[in-house]
Amino acid sequence: MSLKHSYDLRSGLFRAGAIGVIALATTTGFLSTAVAQTKPAAVPIDSKSSGDSPDDPGPLATDLSPALKPKAIQAVVKKVGDWQIKVGESHFNRLWTYAALYDGLIAASKTTGDPVYSNAVQKFSEQEKWQLIQDRFPHADDQALGKAYMDLYLSDPKSSRKPERMADTKETMDRLVVRPDDPQKLLWWWCDALYMAPPVLSRMYLATGDKKYLDYMDHEWWQTSDLLYNKQDHLYFRDARYLTQKQDNGKNLYWSRGNGWVLGGLVKVLEIMPKNYPARAKYVEQFKQMAEEVKSIQGEDGLWRSGLLDPGAYDLPEVSGSAFFTYAIAYGINEHILDRKTYLPVIEKSWAGMLKHIYADGRLGSIQPVDGQPGKFKPSSSHVYGVGGFLMAGYELNRLAGGKK
Repeated sequence: MSLKHSYDLRSGLFRAGAIGVIALATTTGFLSTAVAQTKPAAVPIDSKSSGDSPDDPGPLATDLSPALKPKAIQAVVKKVGDWQIKVGESHFNRLWTYAALYDGLIAASKTTGDPVYSNAVQKFSEQEKWQLIQDRFPHADDQALGKAYMDLYLSDPKSSRKPERMADTKETMDRLVVRPDDPQKLLWWWCDALYMAPPVLSRMYLATGDKKYLDYMDHEWWQTSDLLYNKQDHLYFRDARYLTQKQDNGKNLYWSRGNGWVLGGLVKVLEIMPKNYPARAKYVEQFKQMAEEVKSIQGEDGLWRSGLLDPGAYDLPEVSGSAFFTYAIAYGINEHILDRKTYLPVIEKSWAGMLKHIYADGRLGSIQPVDGQPGKFKPSSSHVYGVGGFLMAGYELNRLAGGKK
């Protein structure tokens, strides 16, 4: 890879010499999409508390079955979920890293029937008084926790829902949907944002019945897609920096987790978007295109590398991207968007592949640390967003196998 610049991944701040960005952004019609994100993040990236990479993580697990049967799937989810609660609960925070984990923990309770996982999220939410981070509005990362808040709000019967659970999220979304576009600065300028904010807007629509949330989401989604989605390769560039960057083999540079974020975001939008919503067919079509491309580049071990189109450049598979791909494809089969016969072998292989990276204590390894591009890491590397994606994959696989829903 020829990445000749340094970049503050979540504030959008260039540290030095980004190659050709101004010309690139001018060509795309967003003169300052990449370079205007110059305000440093008020909230630091807490990468240390999101996970670690010990030199000696202990032996790999030998007691797990890759069979797509409810009992086997639930045992895997419990093992990984229990470990993550044990090592991670004391570090819970409102950053995007943990927001993805909370989505997975809520799903884990649905999978196993054990409320311990969603209860941990609810306990933390109550401790935080159901507040989002507000220091960088309208930054999508700081809105990501709203998915968990809204899911916990919506999980109660309608007659007994607690308004305080959604109050701050609603106030934030209400400010967002009246925000005019800035022609110099794309709102969701990095593809990860499509997992962070759109699902919150879709849930706000579900809670209120007000279509303005879906309409705003729809408008912004396709602006991001127009810039970052390659209609030939059917994959997303992470952000405008990568539109002309290549892997060492000369192919376009597509980041595994970034595309996983997008597919995960598509799931969380489609599961709520009404069947008759005018633009729904566009989301379904993009979902199908991406799923087909992901299927075509699956590794022999069932997993995907950090750089999707140059797998030989990476020693290890990358589990967070692989988990979100598995989650999305399993959802697509469950909802009859994807053909079961065609795609079931894909997720059978990917699930079995991911299980080979679970340690005896429940640690899920081979997860790339916080980054915005392909990279290398230790086999033991475990981070909460990857665990969140894995637990959501377990939920959809459990549905597919006929388990708890």
